[in-house]
Amino acid sequence: MASSFLSVPLKKSQAVDLVKPLEKFIKNTYSGPGGTQDDFTPQLKELDKLRESATGKTLDRHDSSLEIIQKYYDQLCAIEAKLPITENQEDEPPTPYQIRVNFTWYDAFDQGMLFLGKMKKTMSSGDYERMCVLFNIGALMSQIAAAQNISADDGLKNAAKYLQQAAGVFTHIKDSMAGPFQQVVTPDLSLEMLSTLAVVMLAQAQEAILLKSIQDKMKEAIIAKLSMQASDLYSDAMKQAQNPHFGDLLPKEWIPTLAGKQAMYHAQAEFYMSLMAKKNKNIGEEIARLKHALELAKTGGSRAGSTMDLKDFTGKIQRAHDAADKDNNFIYHDRVPELNTLPAIGRAAVAKALPLSKPMNPKSTDLFEKLVPLAVHQALTGYEARKADVVNREVGRLREATQLMNSVLASLNLPAAIEDLSGDSIPQSILDKGAAIKDKGGIDKINQLIQDLPELLQRNKEVLDEANRVLDDEEKTDNELRANFKERWARTPSAQLYSPLRAEGGKYQSILDNAIHADAIVREKYNKHAENITLLCKPEELPGKIPSSSPAAALQGSKCVTDLRQLMEEVETIKAERDVIESEIKEAKSDISSKFLTALAQDGVVNEESLSVGELDRMFGPLQQQVTESVGRQESLMGKIQTANTEFCQQKQASGSVNQREEKLKDLAAAHDAFMELISNLEEGTKFYNELLLLLVKFQTKCNDIVFARKTEKDEHLKDIQDSIVQQPTSNIPNTPEYQKTGPGGAAKAPPPRPPPPQVQPQQQPQQAQPPAQQAAAGSQPQLNMPQPGQPQYGYNNPQYYSPPPMPTSYNPYATMQYQPPPQQGATAPYGQQPGAPPYPQQQQAAPPYPQQQYAPQYPQPAYNPYAPPSQYPNPYQQQQQQ
Repeated sequence: MASSFLSVPLKKSQAVDLVKPLEKFIKNTYSGPGGTQDDFTPQLKELDKLRESATGKTLDRHDSSLEIIQKYYDQLCAIEAKLPITENQEDEPPTPYQIRVNFTWYDAFDQGMLFLGKMKKTMSSGDYERMCVLFNIGALMSQIAAAQNISADDGLKNAAKYLQQAAGVFTHIKDSMAGPFQQVVTPDLSLEMLSTLAVVMLAQAQEAILLKSIQDKMKEAIIAKLSMQASDLYSDAMKQAQNPHFGDLLPKEWIPTLAGKQAMYHAQAEFYMSLMAKKNKNIGEEIARLKHALELAKTGGSRAGSTMDLKDFTGKIQRAHDAADKDNNFIYHDRVPELNTLPAIGRAAVAKALPLSKPMNPKSTDLFEKLVPLAVHQALTGYEARKADVVNREVGRLREATQLMNSVLASLNLPAAIEDLSGDSIPQSILDKGAAIKDKGGIDKINQLIQDLPELLQRNKEVLDEANRVLDDEEKTDNELRANFKERWARTPSAQLYSPLRAEGGKYQSILDNAIHADAIVREKYNKHAENITLLCKPEELPGKIPSSSPAAALQGSKCVTDLRQLMEEVETIKAERDVIESEIKEAKSDISSKFLTALAQDGVVNEESLSVGELDRMFGPLQQQVTESVGRQESLMGKIQTANTEFCQQKQASGSVNQREEKLKDLAAAHDAFMELISNLEEGTKFYNELLLLLVKFQTKCNDIVFARKTEKDEHLKDIQDSIVQQPTSNIPNTPEYQKTGPGGAAKAPPPRPPPPQVQPQQQPQQAQPPAQQAAAGSQPQLNMPQPGQPQYGYNNPQYYSPPPMPTSYNPYATMQYQPPPQQGATAPYGQQPGAPPYPQQQQAAPPYPQQQYAPQYPQPAYNPYAPPSQYPNPYQQQQQQ
């Protein structure tokens, strides 16, 4: 009994470009705090190449092809949370931070029609792409299973493995992925079709295990149970495959094969149960089961038709039945029981739909391992913002306390006052301050930074202004079109759409305004201390710039001086400690990313606020305590310094020269502190403007992208409106004039007659007899005096002197009745009219634009055509000349 497996065809797809949209998303989204600056172009090209290999080429029925498509699927799963490709809603405007890649996939079973082609569906959805790729994985697994050599032991093992995996794939798609797409996908991805494919794969897997058990010559009871389970699965598959919604999609051999195998494996179960009965000497049961098996085998053969050959299988059962019946007739004479009295055959459900492994291919590697999931990246961005707030707050507390301490010491001229007791030499502290300034670049460094600052500011302002300008221009255009088309202009107003961008631009403008104010304060401070900073950079000029004072050697060993020197050492200690604390605060780091990833894996979401606050408390709690202690020590220390300095000042001899010297030393000390503060502020300002410029360029790109998308949408919308205007019928038809309405008797009223032309009477032309009707008509027409030859001819603008060329009396283009010439001798009268009788009265009708005229009574009169050649109609001007 040979057997073959059904396989599922692969879905086909159209080529797409994955590099550009994904690269743009990475640059726009993952730059900034918690992001990456790496170039992912090689990885993107590798991903694009992998898709082309997995979908754009014909895949062989081999494990190597399965590895290719599994690797691509693993990459899609890896980037699912990092590079989400989403479908826009119909009423949702396009945004520059969405990944939109249109994936087009064709139905796997549809063979297409001559003119309509195959059914397909296009969606910009990463879930749709993964679902279609996973469908192809299941389909390729079924094809590899069908290609196995089932006569070999390894072939059956591989077939059973791939069929169970394929069943798991189709079950996973049905249970986990296909639900949201049921209204839009092709029939091969419907829940009914996926359920059918899963059952078919499971039934075939059960069949492969059954064939393996037969090859291994397992016990008859086990084979019978395996066969009965296969029959049940094929029965379920047959019922589901006959779903009327499938139509003719499934291959024509599927239903006959499923129906044939259902009956065949039921027959095989009965056959192996008959072998058990034979061993147990139950000849009657054996005959009954063989009889039923023979009926089922014949039924299976008729169902399968040409798809399966069951002659050998049927013949085998027939021979066994005939032999058992013969033995019973001649030897055992056992009663053959009824079929419904026989024990039911058990089932052995061995085949299972195997769950998906992650990754599907153990050799798969994440090309974008350096990128964190988008939810984690957003959480990291929030964490970095919270961390920056804590760092700035604590560093600000330290610097503010240090500046306060420096300003108090400068006002007390400390420590210079206790170092300058001789009154002539330059205090060492002043020399040290000058050396520190020179080490940091001196006045030239500050001048360079101050000159660069306005340029950086201007660049930032230009970028922000340009971003706002493009938004303003597009919004103005949108408002003008909305005013012109009114309700026809049915799209989201630009003012409403740009509201988040306007808020973001306002935030940047506020930041720039604050920066301008801070720059003004820095420049004011620089102008105040520039002279003394320059002097500190030139120690050789200090003796001549600092006033001298009288010696105060008596205070050299006084207690107040000793106390002040000790307090000054404590001040330097606090400053050194604060430098260390500030460095530790700025350099504090934690592995918060792993905590976010763990939370995402466990809960599916990241509670950024809770995790960030806890981590920041753990990391900065001890450092914040050190800052608080340092500030508290400073308050106590400054109280002691002021007390000791008061005593010191009382012991000093007051003199003008001493006061001038102290004031100069205070100014130099203040200049040093101002320089250090200015250097810090200017360097931070330069860094701030450079970082802000990156954000503003990103903001400008966002504005340009959405404005470009809006312009494209505008052009399409305008085209739709123009098409609707062209196709719209004109609804307002003017009222019908009175003369066009029906008159008495139902006849249409004729329009008012045109003014008749003048009747020209040739001088030498005899009058011809006219019918009474024409004479009456001619008599009722007004006569105009025509100008004589030689008189001036006037144009058409004056109707009083209008002079058309003379026309023959036999031709009147304004007559309302057709011309009927009198019958000539020998002429034939019209049909139904006696010769010589007056013409039949005709019903008066509206005069045509050009009246008809008959030239021969026996022929119908053609309509007058002013464009006809002269051979058909007479030329009145030519006749006039002849006359």
